[in-house]
Formats: sequence, C-alpha cells, structure tokens
Amino acid sequence: MKKIFLLLAILLTQLQLTAQKRKAIYIVLDGIPADYIERVHPKTIFEIAEKGNYARAITGGEIGRYSETPTISAIGYMNMLTGTWMNKHNVNGNSNLKPNYNYWSLFRIAKSQDTDYKTALFSSWTDNRTVLIGADKPETGNLKIDYVYDGYELDKQRFPEKANNMHIFEIDSVVCHEAAKCIREKAPDLSWVYLWYTDAGYHQYGDGAYMDQYVRKTDELIRQIWEAVQLREKEYNEEWLVIVTTDHGRDESGYHHGRQSERERSVWISTNAAKVNSHFQSPSLSLVDILPSICSYMQFEMPQEVAFEKDGVSFLGKNDISDLTTHPYDQYVTLKWNCTKSKEDATIYMATTNNYKEGGKDEWIKIGTTKANKKEFTVDLNKYPKSKFYKFVVATPNNLITKWIFK
Repeated sequence: MKKIFLLLAILLTQLQLTAQKRKAIYIVLDGIPADYIERVHPKTIFEIAEKGNYARAITGGEIGRYSETPTISAIGYMNMLTGTWMNKHNVNGNSNLKPNYNYWSLFRIAKSQDTDYKTALFSSWTDNRTVLIGADKPETGNLKIDYVYDGYELDKQRFPEKANNMHIFEIDSVVCHEAAKCIREKAPDLSWVYLWYTDAGYHQYGDGAYMDQYVRKTDELIRQIWEAVQLREKEYNEEWLVIVTTDHGRDESGYHHGRQSERERSVWISTNAAKVNSHFQSPSLSLVDILPSICSYMQFEMPQEVAFEKDGVSFLGKNDISDLTTHPYDQYVTLKWNCTKSKEDATIYMATTNNYKEGGKDEWIKIGTTKANKKEFTVDLNKYPKSKFYKFVVATPNNLITKWIFK
C-alpha cells in the first residue's frame, strides 16, 4: 500500500511539473469599429482568430437604462478593466477622471490571489496606470504593477509633436517593441497593451484609405507581440490567452464617437482561445465580458462582494446563465434569464442598499432557489425591507449574473 501511495505522489508531482503555466494578455487598439476591421481584415488579428475565434461585441451599456455608457476611450478601457459599466466605475470621459476604485480592476484581482502573479502594462497613455488602474494609490491597496512601460507621451524631447500625430504612432511602435521583448524575457502572467494611434488617425482623417493603411500598420506592430507569445508557448511549456479588441466604434463618417449609434457601439473581439462557450457568439457579448473571461481562464478567485458587482459574463469555461432582465409589477419583480442545457440550481440574492459604492458593505439576502433551466424567478418585495433601489444576483455553480432596478 505504501508503494502505491508513493507512486501516486510521484505521478502527481510529475503532472504538476508538466502542466502548462497559463498566461493572459489583452491588447486594445483604440477606436476601430467592427465593420472596418472586418473589411480591412488585418493579417495578425485574423491569424489569431484562426487559432481561436472572432466575434462582434457591443459597448455602451443598455441604451436608456442605468448602465448606458458613452462610447468614449477612457470609459471603454474602464469597462474592460473593471468588468462594469460607467454607473459603477465612474469614469465619464477622457479628462478630470475620478474612478471609483471600490470596483476592483483585473489587476487588483490578480494581485489578491494567493499566487504571486506578475503583471505588466505597456501603454501609450500613462493615465491608464496612474489614474484608471490606480497604481500605488491607497484607494487600490497600493496596487503594484510589476513591469511598466509607459510615460512616452510625456517625453516631449524623445517624442516631439509631428504632423498627422505621427509621434503617437512612434510611441505605439515603442510600446509594442517593449511588450514583445518583455514577454520573451519575463513572460508576465497578466498583461495589458494599449495602442493609441488608430483613434488619433480617425479623428483627423475619418474612414478612408489613410486609415486602411494605419489599421494594417498597427496590426503589423502587434505581430511582434503575437510572435513573442508563440515563442513562449513553443519553448517554455506555457499556454497563453490572447485577446485583441477595441474600446468603441465610430460614427458613420469615422471622425467621431461617443454616442449610442449602432456603429459607435459596435466593437469586436479576436482571441486565440479555441474553446469558447455559446456566449461568445451571442448578441449580448460585450467589453465587460473580458474581465470575467480572463479570470475564468487564469482561475482567479474573487471575494463575493467583488464578484456580485461585476456586469460581465465569461465567454470561456462553462456558463449556465446569461442576460438577466428585470420585470417589475407592483410589489413583485420577475427575474428572467437565458440558460444553457444546464440542470444546475440557481440561487437568487437581493440587496436593498448600495453601500458598496462608497466602500461599505451590503447585506445580500438569499431569497430563493430554482432550477436554472426554469429561466425565471418572481420576487415578492412585500417580504423584504422597503426600498427604492434593489440589486439582484442570480448565481449557479458555474457563473453569476447581476442587475439593478429603481422603483
């Protein structure tokens, strides 16, 4: 018997040693609408998709509801970074930014794990680190980013302003070079790459041959990152999740963005992940789904109070439910959702406060359980403290979905 246990222990150790170490990187190319990326069909982005999958997605929250979110750059970064819409993360433009750090970023989640995950930021805009992530701020628990490559736009000697904003493209080039080098040599566990020039180019030239050229040129920049990832996978027994996306679309001319037209809301996701779930091809796929997808892939854990505030649904791993809607009728609220073929139980929680927004805690009341495939649950509000505001969570063993209502 001792020999059997010893053999099992040896086999387990060998499996642990041979298991591929997971890494994740997401790349944001600013302001390229879905129809444009599909027409220009940049080589690297679609080579990544050929390894995995490509889909259109949305940004901008729900039109006319509490989560409606302008299709503006910094707001889009925060949608991805926090897995929430503007009503939570509180970034409402590109300047005078006041993020609500109570809604944890992907980087804070990574650093809260028991494993010492190494993180990296490669960015053409320094505010991504200093303001949006909130690195080294008390409000984020003095969050540290292990490898930082930014600040280039502040270096006017090295990158003086040039015609057609070409200094920004030069910065993007340096960012990609440093990202590829760091991946080859350091292989951070979680990385974010942000490139700026495409948005600057559209603002100056709109849709046309010029932007066709620079969408392709930007794609050529990220090829060196993609090649570095492939090198790591080949030589270092690593498995990498790569996500390439954009933060918003554009209006019909291509010059502007910020509103809720279909093209401004239309974004896209290219990933090397071959095994996506059904949510990836659903009409509700959105930018807030990137955070839970990376967390699922990396097997990051979140405290319940953090997870209950996230708006996204993972497109990786098993999901039971998605697309929660609320239907108030007098003092009743019927919750409805979509469901896979899952036979799992769904547990329903409710909170009547939003103390979390101010850094406090909400009392989450467990109000019932049903089968997920029943796809609905009716709440009798008469049984609970009266409020003008309710937060709901429907949770299964594999995922959860959230929604607010105001009465």
